[in-house]
Amino acid sequence: MATVKPPGRGCGALPRWLLGAALLLGLRLCMELRHAGSGPPGRGDSPGPPRTHLLSAPGSPRGARRRQVTYVRSGRRVLPRGGGSTTSPEPSCCAQGGLLRRKIACDHMGTDSLATDSSPAPKPWLVCLDDRFGLAHQIRSKRCRLYSLGLGSDDTHFEVSMANGGCEVHRFDPSVKSAHVLERQGLWHHRLSIDWRDPHPAVAAQKPHGNTRKLGSILNEFGHHKIDVLKADLESAEWKVLENLILEDVLEQIGQLVFEIHLHWPGFEVSGSESGVVRFWYSLLKELERKHFRLFHTYKDLTKPQLFLKKDLFNASSCYTLSWVNTKWR
Repeated sequence: MATVKPPGRGCGALPRWLLGAALLLGLRLCMELRHAGSGPPGRGDSPGPPRTHLLSAPGSPRGARRRQVTYVRSGRRVLPRGGGSTTSPEPSCCAQGGLLRRKIACDHMGTDSLATDSSPAPKPWLVCLDDRFGLAHQIRSKRCRLYSLGLGSDDTHFEVSMANGGCEVHRFDPSVKSAHVLERQGLWHHRLSIDWRDPHPAVAAQKPHGNTRKLGSILNEFGHHKIDVLKADLESAEWKVLENLILEDVLEQIGQLVFEIHLHWPGFEVSGSESGVVRFWYSLLKELERKHFRLFHTYKDLTKPQLFLKKDLFNASSCYTLSWVNTKWR
């Protein structure tokens, strides 16, 4: 009696199985080549290292074309010795000082020489006054402009020193009483806070005198095209503000950055795994390098809690004061 073979089994199914396996192998090989940078760049791509895990610009209109900040997680896969699985190197959460040690030399730093009193600066807000970077020339020619972003800080020694030196200083703090106050010659106080997004149009319509803006919007509103120094002490909001400056190419209008950065928790609207948060921080520091900003001064604030991502780690610090100079600034 003839036997009936179950459908899908037998010699006729073997070629289909081999074809499926070949397609999967080809797809895997194609993905590996793209990750390794061996394949030709796609339409609109430019040569260079692959970029992965894109961050979309917060608050950007749909369809807007802006360069996106990327996590620094290389797509270039490296085979370990002896074979085995391939992994992408990731920054360790305990090695947060890696980029902070790569500095350029600045021979003339500080603002005490600009002050009219002899009291020492209570915090290390330092700028680079080397002639090759242009700030000293701008101060001498009375064309210097400083923006200071803060959240209720009473320390204005840095701003007063820069104003005494001839800079036009604008201090932004939502806690001041009046909208715009000229406290003294060259020193303005604005009841505004700098955010990483503008308010929603519906909210802005209800509050025409709202006090939150992106830095790019403030520059347009004030008619300022350049900032020689941008100082920021934003209690962990600095990471999202810095991301916005990168996404909207506002960094090109800034000569020096003096930021207090906080590492004790991820920050406003920054979430994810610990390694993901560190990659996000690291990517912003790398983007500063891509924009020709070089670190020339670091200060580890031992007065702040010694925590890193809510963990008590040896030699960790919750707070650093960092100063960068735009090496293309003239």
